[in-house]
Amino acid sequence: MTTFSVIVTALDAQGYLRECLDSALGLPAEGVEVIAVDNGSTDATRAIVDEYAERDERVHAVHLPKPLTNGAARAVAAKQAKGDYLLFIDGRDCLTDGALAALGRRIAETGEPDAVVFDHVRSHWWNDAIASGDGRLFIAPGREVFSVYQQPETLHLTPTLSNRVLRADFYEAHCELFDKDEYAEVLPAIGSLLAADRIAILDKVCLRRREPETPVRERGQFNLFDQYDALWELLGSRSVLPEHRAIVFSGMIRRYLKVLTVPGLDEREQAAFFHRASEHFLRYKPNDYQRPSNLNGVRHAMLERDSYSGYRALQSANRKRRTVRTLAVKAKRKAADLAKESAYREQLRHPLEEDLAVFSAYWDRGVACSPAAISAKLAELAPNIRQVWVVRRADVPLVPAGVDYVVPGSRRYWSVMARAKYLVNNVNFPDSVTKRPGQIHVQTHHGTPLKRMGTDQIPFPATSRGVDYEALLERCARWDYSVSANSHSTETWERAYPVPFTSLDYGYPRNDVYYTATAEDVLRIRERLGIAPGRKALLYAPTHRDYEAHWTPRLDLERMARNLGEDFVLLVRGHYFYDRGLSPLEELHRRGLIIDVSRYDSVEELGLASDALITDYSSVMFDYANLDRPIVVFADDWETYSVTRGVYFDLTELSPGAVGRSQEEVERLFLDGGWRDEHATAKRAEFRRKFCDFDDGHAAERVVRHVFLGQANVPPVIPLEERTPAPAPEVAARLVADNAR
Repeated sequence: MTTFSVIVTALDAQGYLRECLDSALGLPAEGVEVIAVDNGSTDATRAIVDEYAERDERVHAVHLPKPLTNGAARAVAAKQAKGDYLLFIDGRDCLTDGALAALGRRIAETGEPDAVVFDHVRSHWWNDAIASGDGRLFIAPGREVFSVYQQPETLHLTPTLSNRVLRADFYEAHCELFDKDEYAEVLPAIGSLLAADRIAILDKVCLRRREPETPVRERGQFNLFDQYDALWELLGSRSVLPEHRAIVFSGMIRRYLKVLTVPGLDEREQAAFFHRASEHFLRYKPNDYQRPSNLNGVRHAMLERDSYSGYRALQSANRKRRTVRTLAVKAKRKAADLAKESAYREQLRHPLEEDLAVFSAYWDRGVACSPAAISAKLAELAPNIRQVWVVRRADVPLVPAGVDYVVPGSRRYWSVMARAKYLVNNVNFPDSVTKRPGQIHVQTHHGTPLKRMGTDQIPFPATSRGVDYEALLERCARWDYSVSANSHSTETWERAYPVPFTSLDYGYPRNDVYYTATAEDVLRIRERLGIAPGRKALLYAPTHRDYEAHWTPRLDLERMARNLGEDFVLLVRGHYFYDRGLSPLEELHRRGLIIDVSRYDSVEELGLASDALITDYSSVMFDYANLDRPIVVFADDWETYSVTRGVYFDLTELSPGAVGRSQEEVERLFLDGGWRDEHATAKRAEFRRKFCDFDDGHAAERVVRHVFLGQANVPPVIPLEERTPAPAPEVAARLVADNAR
């Protein structure tokens, strides 16, 4: 049996790494080893690597103290490889079912060639299987073993190492080709084909290769010149045809011209790169070179003449044509919008105010959630930073005294949005907001995802139809930091929002109060809500359904209140998406059957005041689990919800407590004690271990110290077993009574 060493290099790949590692472990133990290289990653990626290494003896963890180039990281792992063949993939890539077995069969039938090249698909958030374009190149070689000197067209294959396996001793004999790919994999990809005497083709898609989703500033582009120098030296040492040189040359120039369009290159860097590219053009131009007849031919001419000014003029003319078209579209906007944009553009000319922070929550609904917790901690640790909240006009009366605020669309709103150094939100700011260089955007999110989010919603048209995902990702691309409450969220946010950001695995600041509140705080909130001493307060907080325009409680609340009796009281909170019009709860509240807390500002205080939570699929369950109090899941429409909305796991299996599939079952749980029996307690403990990783009462402090104070060392997360949540109401009453004696 052919044995494989699959070398996985992972740099902050937590959103995809599990799928990648699972796909690589597709052969029996004696057939494969996986060397997972944590390339100086975040804690989330490192934890996944260690988890797999501990769970499966075929996985070997390699931790690098700081990020290396892909080639250098691969070289470290290759020294430990014991397989007959090496396969190099990125932690965001994924092997297809049966890929390794098919490669093993192909290696056996071709007599152990130096390399086997296979097909792949490219994966983006909008399409998981875009053809590589390499398929046509697999036709001519057929089933025979060959070299590129017999099949020059093979040099057109996508230049990546992840679309081939290499015999281990071949890799070792040509190791100088594989560790110099700082910017792209040109030298190892093309060089390995040129160095191989025996190549085999496997006309099968064996890999889903995930490509960067957004243009980012790429560094190390000058390394390309060293790679091509080495390639041309390798070509000079081999008996090659003019056709080989023409293919390598055309690919080289195409790649150089692409680098010149990368966003973020300043004028000096672009000019220097252009002049170096011109040198290579003249040095390596084949004797039979013919300039392309299209617009690229003009660009070739500029390189051949080393005319950077001509190239710039050509690019400027193209931009002007695009600008004219863009302006024609913009001209259709309303005059009022244009006036606002004009005022905003004027503000954008002013320098940033380093001591100004803007906060918003829930589409400007007021001072709430994690932004509010960060705001409070910021006032404590950095009072020199001025804070302004964005609050829609309807909610201005609810703004706490002393809080500075602006109304969206006002003149001062545009001023603070343009000048603030820091912008903090638990949703995205509007499209009209421009991310300026130097501004820092903090995305706190407002829940742990059970339901599919972002681009993960695409396969569920019932809820994603009409969503402009490109616009969504443009908004998300403004994030500098994404605050995460648990490892599940960290992995999900990276996959669902494939844009560059740094994950802050610090916990949700809004949940700090679940560990800092005192017994007196708990009783004071209950008194404010009108909960009589001794009654069990059940917080019922369902989520919304995307397929429901108006909310009708799925529980018959009047019946439930009567059946549970005086020992219990229902605190009912409708979802904020349904905050307009008459509430179906008002009549029940007026009659004293429930307490309607839909408009109560702080969900966290409602959690502190309650003895248990009843919810369906709301993310409030993940937060409430920090309190280590009973949770009952009412899942009467789980099959419908999970199929139409899409979910990340089966809540009926991995639940935070008892599950009721009907109103009768929910009522029986409370009447018979099932809501807090041993089984429910064990389920809650398992749920807390998985989803309460980071919340320990110090999340806001960690965010403030890292983002606003620039401190690299923040307080470490306290282990789950060492945390003490706020006391439950029954315990709080006893503690207060004891202290009063």
